[in-house]
Amino acid sequence: MDAEIIAVGSELLTPFRQDTNSLYLTGKLNSLGIEVRFKTVVGDDRERLAATLRAALGRSQLVILTGGLGPTEDDLSREVAAEVLERPLLEVEEIRRRIEERLARLGRTMSANNLRQAMVPEGAEWLTNDRGTAPGLWMEQQRTIVILLPGPPGELEAMFEATCLPRLEPRSGGWRLRTRVYKVVGLPESEVDHRIAPLYKPYTNPATTILSALGTIEVHLRAHGSSDQQAVALLSELGDKIEFALGDHVFSSRGETLEEVVGMYLVMKQKTVAVAESCTGGLVAERLTRVPGSSGFFLGGVVCYSNEVKTRFVGVPAEMIATHGAVSTPVAQALAEGIRRRAGASLGLGITGIAGPSGGTAEKPVGLVFIALADDRSTEVRQFRFPGERERVRMWSSVAALEMTRRRVRD
Repeated sequence: MDAEIIAVGSELLTPFRQDTNSLYLTGKLNSLGIEVRFKTVVGDDRERLAATLRAALGRSQLVILTGGLGPTEDDLSREVAAEVLERPLLEVEEIRRRIEERLARLGRTMSANNLRQAMVPEGAEWLTNDRGTAPGLWMEQQRTIVILLPGPPGELEAMFEATCLPRLEPRSGGWRLRTRVYKVVGLPESEVDHRIAPLYKPYTNPATTILSALGTIEVHLRAHGSSDQQAVALLSELGDKIEFALGDHVFSSRGETLEEVVGMYLVMKQKTVAVAESCTGGLVAERLTRVPGSSGFFLGGVVCYSNEVKTRFVGVPAEMIATHGAVSTPVAQALAEGIRRRAGASLGLGITGIAGPSGGTAEKPVGLVFIALADDRSTEVRQFRFPGERERVRMWSSVAALEMTRRRVRD
């Protein structure tokens, strides 16, 4: 079964609202082996919504509309669906009664526009909404199922799980869709594809997608099977080959973030880390402390943006900064060793660089970053040149610092 999601609402076409409902629905549908082929966002425009719904009915076996079921004039989903499916709208007394009772419990009386929510296309089944006034709708038109769900996520999710999932599962034909994501660090997207394209091209199932995230690459596999076991076996058959080809650049195949993997290794090896950050402004510390239980491996850190703070709180000699500059190999090394010593940590991370957009020179351009990692054996210092604007440089720097830590602790 192929599915299509139409998110309705002009607010979703602004920079202030995101369509999170389609992400939730895609995950639930995929768990039943139903693949979402199209997603569309349509504003509160009757003609455009009608045209979008007509197109969906011609190509998809399951069409889900989210939003547009409220009581106001710009809530058009119910009326447009009735128009496109050529079904008259009829008032359902039980829905009207439920709306009146719900509003009465809230100390309100039902206004005339609330009656819109009691109107149902002829032949449609209405879906109970225990968290709001707008019922959902389930309609079948020839070989296509059309579902209308309310826009508020709390209402939509409760309704879908209670009334839609049980009815869709037996119609999925027993097929299952499972996914696996391999997260890769330290290789560009082109190199990842060069290594694995000969492996995935012979396969149509699983399907492979390569995505570039900031600082990392993700290889997504999607497999269909007649059972969970078969789908997982297909994922493993191709996934094992991909993981071998990419080697230790793969840091996760179960959804973990890079900071979660670093934290896991630190706990396993009973080690701790402290950070002294300049250009990243505490970003590495923030990422590490996102991890539940991070108090077991992260001791703390210093955002030492000024030269004075580098000297006073981390112990970087002032004459070193004067001689080499704050953005240099010696200062990065002194930051890592100084914070490790003062915090009493197993490892110390030191980061200094020029994030931009100003401050760069011909000798030390924007994007130049030095990262040092110190332990009781040695201190490694690496120089990077990250392209892009300020936040990109900061994020790439945090990824590089975490990756240096992962490799040191793992080995």
